Amino acid sequence: MIDEASSRADVRTYEVRTYGCQMNVHDSERLSGLLEDAGFTRAAPGDSPDLVVFNTCAVRENADNKLYGNLSHLRPVKDEHPDMQIAVGGCLAQKDRDTVVKKAPWVDVVFGTHNIGNLPALLERARHNRRAEVEILESLDAFPSTLPARRESAYAGWVSISVGCNNTCTFCIVPALRGKEVDRRPGDILSEVQALVDEGVLEVTLLGQNVNSYGRSFADPDQPRDRGAFASLLRACGDIDGLERVRFTSPHPAEFTDDVIEAMAQTPNVCPQLHMPLQSGSDRVLRAMRRSYRKDRFLGIIERVRAAMPHAAITTDIIVGFPGETEEDFQQTLDVVEKARFTSAFTFQYSKRPGTPAAEMDGQLPKAVVQERYERLIALQERITLEENRKLVGSEVELLVAAGEGRKNSATARMSGRARDGRLVHFRPEGNIDTAVRPGDVITIVVSEAAPHHLVADTPILTHRRTGAGDRFEQGRLPRTPPIGVGLGLPKIGAPEPLPTQMGCNA
Repeated sequence: MIDEASSRADVRTYEVRTYGCQMNVHDSERLSGLLEDAGFTRAAPGDSPDLVVFNTCAVRENADNKLYGNLSHLRPVKDEHPDMQIAVGGCLAQKDRDTVVKKAPWVDVVFGTHNIGNLPALLERARHNRRAEVEILESLDAFPSTLPARRESAYAGWVSISVGCNNTCTFCIVPALRGKEVDRRPGDILSEVQALVDEGVLEVTLLGQNVNSYGRSFADPDQPRDRGAFASLLRACGDIDGLERVRFTSPHPAEFTDDVIEAMAQTPNVCPQLHMPLQSGSDRVLRAMRRSYRKDRFLGIIERVRAAMPHAAITTDIIVGFPGETEEDFQQTLDVVEKARFTSAFTFQYSKRPGTPAAEMDGQLPKAVVQERYERLIALQERITLEENRKLVGSEVELLVAAGEGRKNSATARMSGRARDGRLVHFRPEGNIDTAVRPGDVITIVVSEAAPHHLVADTPILTHRRTGAGDRFEQGRLPRTPPIGVGLGLPKIGAPEPLPTQMGCNA
């Protein structure tokens, strides 16, 4: 009989380190699910794992420096523990391929964005053959949804509706690394959403590089092209009992249509929040970026969204210092920011992405110029954000209580939650309630103070609803969702229910 200590010694532990966007975060949930199905267990914080997986990003110029610096820190650990394994996946692995092993020969496995499902087999092969295994596929062989997932949150979940991108923005390397857009079947998406809700999840975010082009390139040849598919999908999410909040990211201004605005406004569980990337307020720069819209179209979308949802929170992405950007171009960006009144903006200083057209353009700007413009943009956006946040002081908000986002300290003992419009609110977990507030619970409270990056509610809690998500958080139980769908356009096993026949607007 194997004693308990021997049994524990046979269990291999893992850690996944994630860099980059929400796509990578969700891919890491799939990697964790795969590894746990293969017999690994997550390493406790502070422990040295038997396997470290780097899920990398290639968007920023210094992404490779960050990766190789972290790999170098692991080399002495690996030298001391030869059975430890190191795997590198994600966008940088897809881009650099054999370079990873050349620069860091102590790495065991390199895999790309298209074959994360092969990681357990590659690890076993590397262990058996005592050599590095590099496998980079040029196209997706299966949606990530066909893999199990170990979710990171008890109350909120990511659901991919597509992979890849058909746009050709000159600053972006994503299409080269993740391939052309391929859309999932609507029934698969809704089955995954339902599986999350069955596990207690209250909020779902639909993910895609360009969500509002969904329905134009289905993997399933029997699924007809449908330009209204995304609006229909939002409405269908409104029919799922127990799903309290639906968000999505990111749409593209060139393809954003009024049927999506109508679906957002008319579907109660779709949150009044929109992330709409601007990138630049200069038509000349937008043309150089190969962004197929202009500032007037962008501002027109914002105007129509606010007409339908007056209190919608609109956020954006902006790149400062794109090659050839003049002071006049930059001033046009500031003008659009002033008119749009964004709730917040993710602002970036342009950096070269090797392999993109913009990296070879003339007119690369000095760092000092970019930095000075960046600081002016930040100052403007923070002023606008504070002004908009102050309008909410005295208003009642509903919060989904969050974990890990709070300004908790001995003086305030605050917790945090997200309002329906996505704003972060710090609050005191006390008031006219009888039981402890937990992440995953839902409260209502009155905003008492505004700051540029958050709201504060140092007021009594008005209502507190304990939820199944809060129970699971308290018990340390995170959702695990099964594989949904099989392959790309292959025959389905146990196919989910299709979307309702009537999905669009009744008008």
